[in-house]
Amino acid sequence: MKTGILVVNLGTPDTPQVKDVKKYLTEFLTDERVIDLSSIKRNILVRGIIVPFRAPKIAKEYKKLWLKNGSPLMVYGRSLVEKLNTLFDNDVEVELAMRYQNPSIEKALTSLRKKNVERIIVFPLFPQYASATTGSVVQKVMSIISKWNIIPSIDFINSYHTDSRYINLFTEKVATDIDYYKPDHVLFSYHGIPERHLKNIQKQDNEKCAWPNCSCGKKSENKPYCYRSACFKTSELIAQKIDTPFSTSFQSRLGKDPWIQPYTDDTIIHLIEEGVKNLLVVSPSFVADCLETTLEIGEEYRELFLSNGGKKFHFTRSLNDDDDWAKAIYDIINEKLQQHEKHTFNSTSQLYSIYSISTAI
Repeated sequence: MKTGILVVNLGTPDTPQVKDVKKYLTEFLTDERVIDLSSIKRNILVRGIIVPFRAPKIAKEYKKLWLKNGSPLMVYGRSLVEKLNTLFDNDVEVELAMRYQNPSIEKALTSLRKKNVERIIVFPLFPQYASATTGSVVQKVMSIISKWNIIPSIDFINSYHTDSRYINLFTEKVATDIDYYKPDHVLFSYHGIPERHLKNIQKQDNEKCAWPNCSCGKKSENKPYCYRSACFKTSELIAQKIDTPFSTSFQSRLGKDPWIQPYTDDTIIHLIEEGVKNLLVVSPSFVADCLETTLEIGEEYRELFLSNGGKKFHFTRSLNDDDDWAKAIYDIINEKLQQHEKHTFNSTSQLYSIYSISTAI
């Protein structure tokens, strides 16, 4: 059975020019899963306020990190997919897609369709599930494929925030940096989401979300669809293998509404007050370095830490297109393929057994 693998990241503007940044931000922020307001309010807010004011500033930021062949997210994504295509055999086709802008999910799915794949596995590059990231990818994929005459078998790898391969790769990077920089403290900083996104989980009985009076971060939890809980769990699993004090916080908040806490900037100030002088920051929610790691952590939080009394600041690079990361993705997807084959085999065996019994009778 020919299989298509769709590897999806958030997205990037085609160029660091303001006009392309505006296109990217508009598509991104008008997604109902990202800003969950009514369509009218969302469009007024995004098109009338956020994009016109933020696009020029963000375009300058993109120019700082833009590489020869595109944005880091694109360059690392293409390289990762090339490595995956080398690892898989000829019965598996791997395509890269961005949830927003190019290459679009529709274009990537159309490519897989033309290659006559009979099943598709979607691998979002978001280890911790969130409605605004993985949920949005799932919705977009299903919206597109639902219009096809022949709908292939589809599987989504929605979360891998506790997967040992992912955990071990980040642990190795953090451990290497600890050995080299000798920090007093390790801060795990994840991308934030609005508090109201957590409140929406309360509607799902299987999660039994008690936000804001929950125990996430206070004890080990197993709630894969609660983003905040999943982040704390990832931090805990990495921290178990390092001998350095650690904290977990959330960055990149937008607007005046409350986002999930503790905030990274507040946490940094609190750590300085507690006497931390040498800080290492790592963001396991980003498997590829981008604006949020290279600039927000590497520049903004560095300046915040050093200007308020900190002495040494470092941040751990992400997995990017490392060979070991490509192999980890290959292994995770291969397990899914084997599960599918085992299920298909068992179903066929059951049907054959029923047929044999019926003919014997």
